[in-house]
Amino acid sequence: MISFRDVSKSFGDKRVLSAVSFDVNPGEVFFIIGASGVGKSVLIKQLVGLLKPDAGEIWLDGEEVSQFDEQRMYAVRKKCAMVFQHSTLFDSMTCAENVCLPLRKHLGLGEADALSEAHRLLERVQMRDFADRFPSELGDGMKKRVAIARALTLSPRYVLFDEPTTSLDPISARRVDRLIRELADTLGVTSIVVSHDLKSIFSIADRIVMLYKGRVKLVGHPSDFRASVDGVVQQFINGRAEGPMEA
Repeated sequence: MISFRDVSKSFGDKRVLSAVSFDVNPGEVFFIIGASGVGKSVLIKQLVGLLKPDAGEIWLDGEEVSQFDEQRMYAVRKKCAMVFQHSTLFDSMTCAENVCLPLRKHLGLGEADALSEAHRLLERVQMRDFADRFPSELGDGMKKRVAIARALTLSPRYVLFDEPTTSLDPISARRVDRLIRELADTLGVTSIVVSHDLKSIFSIADRIVMLYKGRVKLVGHPSDFRASVDGVVQQFINGRAEGPMEA
């Protein structure tokens, strides 16, 4: 389980998060939503030590990890793989070589074994036929699936997705959605998805937390958001230009 407890974060004079608290249950697809700049990505970056909270605690499987040093954070990052908004593949390597890299570096696999495992992971994300292609030869959605295959190399319990469908065409976006859902349903992977893609949110989320002005506005199931009478929630989930949300 992952728990954020009264997490606060500022950058200079700008308060981004104020006493944010919620839990992420094992095996669920959990979305963090809200307008741009409300601290969605800041939250998940704090979980893996890319940023540290100013106050509050972040618990992972019974350990408070927010103040771990780099050495102790290594174990956290093995549990929590991160798929960034941009796929961050190495252009000079084929898809298979990109997936092989952590297998060889962190697991110490030989070339043949790493390549075999890379092909298996690419098959899982329906990219096996493109194993020998370079990222420059692929569309954004295909590159995203290769990045997900690479994220699975260390068998993480949690995968963090930062805006996984941003810039993708609708078909590619839905394929990524389906893949995230399959990881939870077939492998038991817990996924935390930062997104403002309404189709994703209401097609694959088990639960959702909405941030507004640095605080938790609502946490619950998709049905709780649809049923909410809060004007801010309704404006966001319906994508309305007019309403109480401040620019």
